[in-house]
Amino acid sequence: MGTMLSSADEQASELLDRLHDEYPDSTISLRFSSRLELLIAVILSAQCTDERVNGVTEDLFEKYDGPEAYAAADQDELAEDINSITYYNNKAGYIRDACRQIVEEHDGAVPDTMSALTDLSGVGRKTANVVLQHGHDVVEGIVVDTHVKRQSRRLGLTEQSTPEAIERELMEVVPEDEWQQFTHLLISHGRAVCSARSPDCEACVLEDICPSSKLDNETDLASGEAW
Repeated sequence: MGTMLSSADEQASELLDRLHDEYPDSTISLRFSSRLELLIAVILSAQCTDERVNGVTEDLFEKYDGPEAYAAADQDELAEDINSITYYNNKAGYIRDACRQIVEEHDGAVPDTMSALTDLSGVGRKTANVVLQHGHDVVEGIVVDTHVKRQSRRLGLTEQSTPEAIERELMEVVPEDEWQQFTHLLISHGRAVCSARSPDCEACVLEDICPSSKLDNETDLASGEAW
């Protein structure tokens, strides 16, 4: 069973060093060519794979060429356009309403502040962080998706359960210049090794510093409650 280093700061520093070596090209996998496309892609990505989102947005982004087009879209038609996405009816409504706000309140431009972004329909702090980081080159926090939530708890960086509380604790131990890349590294590691139900601890470069390693912890792994 792995063990955590003496402090969360040291733990974060060591895992960052190792994951940078393991995934040197880790970056965002959603495809987009504008801030609006990024925003829509991230809204669609909630509880859905990036691969599925990229397949849907390839046609979606050709059909709708700006916020005005989405705002004026028929709800049922837009929902049909994204019907292979999880919660497509709700997400169609979020996209229409958010684009209407962008047109009416922001002169058609995706806003560049956390407060303005989170005022948009369907946009929480996670989505806003992604748009700020990759659309505006502004890093205000750490994107906490399911991979980051799962692994930061497994690795002993936090015991919190809500994304907002996890983000606050991570911002205390992860160097600010690593906030953006931290998420990409954990997403890459989560997809390749540290999956939700069957993490491949034998192949994990963090096994010796992971307090949740299953090598001597099979009971906790089976329950899934250790994380």
